[in-house]
Parts: sequence; structure tokens; C-alpha cells
Amino acid sequence: TWFRDYLYIPLGGSRVSKPKAIRNVFIIFLVSGFWHGANWTFIAWGGIHALLFIPLFLRGTNRKNTTDAVAEGKWLPAPRELIQMGFTFSAVTIAWVFFRADSITDTIIFFKQSSLNVVSWPTGTKTDILALAHILLLVTAEIIIFKKIKLPKQLRAAVYVFGLTLILRNLGNAAGFIYFQF
Repeated sequence: TWFRDYLYIPLGGSRVSKPKAIRNVFIIFLVSGFWHGANWTFIAWGGIHALLFIPLFLRGTNRKNTTDAVAEGKWLPAPRELIQMGFTFSAVTIAWVFFRADSITDTIIFFKQSSLNVVSWPTGTKTDILALAHILLLVTAEIIIFKKIKLPKQLRAAVYVFGLTLILRNLGNAAGFIYFQF
């Protein structure tokens, strides 16, 4: 809200010509990148988010999902919604590489050394199994919460124990919270 109240609205917000509104969006995202750190990687992170947001802004769909729930009244999202979620997740994850890198050069090296295989199937390593366990827990919790399912006490306790076990199991592997590094 700070960016909106003290930067976006004073710049004219979206109540100006389209080119100026696009400029305002870029300014907000670039400044939010700079807000996170004085490094080009953060500026790139903000710029990528601006580029991802602009098409929604131009089509007037940037507020579409603020009130509509995905898969409302259904057990699973529609294929189109799944594709949209996958694209959003992938694009934001790529942007996070810039956020975490020490330099733009490191980001470029990372992408050059990365596999071009977008979908990587688990190989059965301990890390893969733990990642799948976390995903299973989160999907289960999402279904339970979103669908307001009343679970038997024993099953609900098992889900909690499973989650707590995953958390405790990985406490020693935790990286320092990024904002503590500033």
C-alpha cells in the first residue's frame, strides 16, 4: 500500500494516458526491486514483474482473480486454470533467480548451466522424496481447507504429525532468512 499511496497515485496512477500508466507501473515495480536492495539483480527482478504485469494491465484483467476463486465449486481447476497457474509459477520462479543471485553475471551463468528440460521427473533421491512429501502435504491441506472437508480426528492428527515431522526433519537444512543478510 505504501507504493500505491506514496508513489503510484501521486504519479497519476492509471487515471492518465496509457503510456503514462504503463510508465507508472514500471516505476512502481522497479522501485520495489530497488527497495529490496541496491543491486542490479533486484532491479531486474522488479522489471521482470513489471513485464509480467503489463499485459494484464493493458487487457484490464489485473484484478480478475482478486474476487474469483480458482476451481470454485469444483474439485480441480480447469485445464486452462492449471496452465495459467503453471505459467505464473514458472515466470515468478525465474524472476526469483535474479532476486537471489549476487550479480546479473551469476544469473546468466546459472541459466546457462541449468538444464533446458522444463519438467524434471523425480529420480527417487532423498531430496526428491522430501520435496514430493511437502507437495503432497500442501495439496492435501489446500483441498481440506478450500473444500471445508471435515476429517476424522485420527486422519487430521496424521496430517498434522506428517507436517510437523517434515518441518522438524528439515530444520537443520534451513537457509538463513534472506532479509537477515542485509
